[in-house]
Amino acid sequence: MSICSSSPSGSSKAWIVHGLAVGAAAAVAIGAHAYFVLRRSRTFRSRVVGIIPARYASSRFPGKPLVEILGKPMIQRTWERAKLASTLEHVVVATDDDNIAKCCQGFGADVIMTSESCRNGTERCNEALQKLQKKYDIVVNIQGDEPLIEPEIIDGIVKALQAAPDAVFSTAVTALKPEDAFDPNRVKCIVDNCGFAIYFSRGLVPYNKSGKVNPKFPYFLHLGIQSYDSNFLQTYTELPPTPLQLEEDLEQLKVLENGYKMKVIKVEHEAHGVDVPEDVEKIESYMRESHLT
Repeated sequence: MSICSSSPSGSSKAWIVHGLAVGAAAAVAIGAHAYFVLRRSRTFRSRVVGIIPARYASSRFPGKPLVEILGKPMIQRTWERAKLASTLEHVVVATDDDNIAKCCQGFGADVIMTSESCRNGTERCNEALQKLQKKYDIVVNIQGDEPLIEPEIIDGIVKALQAAPDAVFSTAVTALKPEDAFDPNRVKCIVDNCGFAIYFSRGLVPYNKSGKVNPKFPYFLHLGIQSYDSNFLQTYTELPPTPLQLEEDLEQLKVLENGYKMKVIKVEHEAHGVDVPEDVEKIESYMRESHLT
């Protein structure tokens, strides 16, 4: 059986376990003996920090981190979920806005103030990382507009990156709903048989000749959460923007265009992020139906 063979659909945990198994097999690339010595010593990418980048001046939704979701600021809900992840030693909010900082400090979060010149969340995470006193091996970029992110997904992408020494980046995807197929705010992803990303797009990918959604094809929706090797994170910010990154306005494409490997785990995730004001009512309705508070 190929180490890159696919697995049938199942629960989030089943997908994560499959992703980790594939990632562990990739250890052959650096020598199984050396790899497992590192794993046994718990020194291989063992120190992990979660950073929630948050800015006020969003073009599509100004002040989005502070919008209330059933009575709590959205960023507080994201922070509370992140704190439940077992792989994270520390969780901080990185922002350039005083109002966001005060809000986060009010509910107990550690805050790192960053520059307004940060062009995206990855650059904000890197600046925050440089300001932290402790050194970390992995940085998890937790999107502040994912108030229902499962801690298991955070743990899953961390463990996937730890198990894939040839990857510098890891992220997660879930099944794409047909109604989201042509929504440019829902980013799609193509994954190879070994669990590495091939491409991300705001358009529907793959795109067939009929121009319609194929109900039998397993399209994937990219979840905003991602983790990086901390050394690569510094490299990323020094790389110039790439054509595909600029055309799609997707920062993860700069990773692929420069030839780096990105590990992807497949999970089940019903609630998606808040991209525009209309999404607030949708996620509140979902929470009520699911009896989430």
